[in-house]
Amino acid sequence: MNPWRYSNDGITVALRVTPRGGRDGIDGVETLADGRSVVKVRVRAVADGGEANRAVMELLARALGVPKARVRLLSGATSRLKQVAVDGDPAKLGEALRALTLEKDK
Repeated sequence: MNPWRYSNDGITVALRVTPRGGRDGIDGVETLADGRSVVKVRVRAVADGGEANRAVMELLARALGVPKARVRLLSGATSRLKQVAVDGDPAKLGEALRALTLEKDK
C-alpha cells in the first residue's frame, strides 16, 4: 500500500521524519506496527521552532520538482508522523514519489 493518496489538486503523503538525521534525504517506505505505510524522511535540522518541518517541506519540494509554496503541512507539526499535501499533477507527483522510494528500497 502506498503512503500517499491522490486528489484532484495533488497528493497527500504520510511521513515519518527523523530530525538531526545527519543528512537530508528520503529513505524509502516503512510499514508501521499498526500497518500504515509511511515515507521515511531524515533532515539535518533540529526539531526546534519548526526548523525540521521547514527542512522537510524544502526537501520534498526539491525532490518532487515543485515550488516550496506547493508543499504544506496538514498535520503532525510536533510529531515525527506527519501528513503533507503537495499540489500539482497527481500522476506525475505519484510517479516521482514511487521512483524516489523504490530507488531507496532496493
